[in-house]
Amino acid sequence: MTPVREDVAAAIAALRAGRLAVVPTDTVYGLAADGENEAAARALYAAKGRDRVQPTAVLFASVEVLLERVPELPGDAVAAVRALLPGPVTLVLPNPARRYGWLNAERPDALGVRVPAAAGPGAEVLGALGTLVATSANLPGGRDPRRVADVAPELVAAVEAVVDAGELPGTPSTVIDLTGAEPRILREGALSAGEALARLAAAPTDRRLPAEAAPP
Repeated sequence: MTPVREDVAAAIAALRAGRLAVVPTDTVYGLAADGENEAAARALYAAKGRDRVQPTAVLFASVEVLLERVPELPGDAVAAVRALLPGPVTLVLPNPARRYGWLNAERPDALGVRVPAAAGPGAEVLGALGTLVATSANLPGGRDPRRVADVAPELVAAVEAVVDAGELPGTPSTVIDLTGAEPRILREGALSAGEALARLAAAPTDRRLPAEAAPP
């Protein structure tokens, strides 16, 4: 068995204890907290100096974990997830059960989700936790960090652990709102809007029922 890197082990321990860490994704370095810990998420907002009404995405270790933890997603949302994730995309999906509601105070019926595609130390951390709440490890208005050296010193001081995966692509995820009648590109990033929309158009509709409504 390959030993766990010291910085990875430190980040996993810190996150499980409700503290913060800087973790690499498939796009940029993220300021992260345990995705199931509301108090840790609030600490993340405070560290970044971010208004709590600004929504923050939940990172899931895999598509399967996402569907397990948000089982009531409607079929068209499930189809979109399977078409675009894993990958450098944030999907804003309907959230009928209002899960993780503290992350989107103004729209608790919507949820931003990510499933990063990259392997490596960041994936090890995410895999150990299952979910992370994460936002770019910069201060409001700052440059998205592609290297640990780009992370704001104020944020490094606020976290318990930093996981270094070298230089990352540096372009943030493409954000797509799927809560309306048609997909809406909120931010074009690592995946072009044209490619994202083409994948959505080609996706077969998933008619899966929510878990609680499925027949025995």
